[in-house]
Amino acid sequence: MTALTTTPQTRVAAPVSGPVRRRPRRLITPGDVGRLVGLIVATALTLGPVLWTLWTALTPLDTETGQRVFGLAAFADVLDQVNLGLLIWNSALVTILVAAGQMITAAMAGYVFAKIEFRGRRLLFGLVLATMMVPLQVTIVPVFMLLRGMGLADTLLALIIPALPTAFGTFLMRQYFLTLPTELGEAAEIDGAGPWRTFFLVYAPLAAPGLAIVGILAFNYHWNEFFRPLILTISEENFTLPLGLVSLQGNLGTGSVATVLAGVVISMIPALIVFVFGQRPLREGLTAGSGK
Repeated sequence: MTALTTTPQTRVAAPVSGPVRRRPRRLITPGDVGRLVGLIVATALTLGPVLWTLWTALTPLDTETGQRVFGLAAFADVLDQVNLGLLIWNSALVTILVAAGQMITAAMAGYVFAKIEFRGRRLLFGLVLATMMVPLQVTIVPVFMLLRGMGLADTLLALIIPALPTAFGTFLMRQYFLTLPTELGEAAEIDGAGPWRTFFLVYAPLAAPGLAIVGILAFNYHWNEFFRPLILTISEENFTLPLGLVSLQGNLGTGSVATVLAGVVISMIPALIVFVFGQRPLREGLTAGSGK
């Protein structure tokens, strides 16, 4: 008796009837060419100076042969001519404290203007916005005289304290708090929470993307700030990095251009790191209220 074996039947796919339709190719229009040219020009204008700075810093001019030599000699000259560690420390201390202080003051002021009703709120907020129209050069002399009267002239505190309040940060955080539901604060008030507790436990965590914007913008601005340190500090031990790099120019601008640009490249590294790690919260903060 033999066992019966069965073989599975293979299914043959039926041929597709009719011609295969191909997606039509998109024709390049003059508008596409114009946009491409515009992007190329914008990219060249943006990256061109940066690439030129980096190339010049890496190819200093040899005084003996008169030719450019690729290397890190210009960066070594920066370390020899200035106390780079002290300059970076002063800039980092001032920038971090100012950024943290502006995040705190902007969050608190923005919350008050957005969620707390009091008489004269709109008028006071209008005055805060009006300070954005006043140039820094107009207020620098009264601020200097006030700091000198307080005994804070030629100190790092002279750079930190006046920069803690921020009108733009207050405006930004107020607009961000206005997008948050008022029912959250009402529910916290029913549970017995006061204004401070409601702010710190309910609204402040939700405002983290907006605070990230304030912190990143404050860091980039004050890390590269030159005017206020030039007026408010005199001693070299209180110089920030942008102010200290000016000495690389030498007397009457006789210093090496490659050395100056090497210092500029070094000063760009912290800002670049902050941008790389902060672009995601910055993007989320800018688009947080778009869908509301």
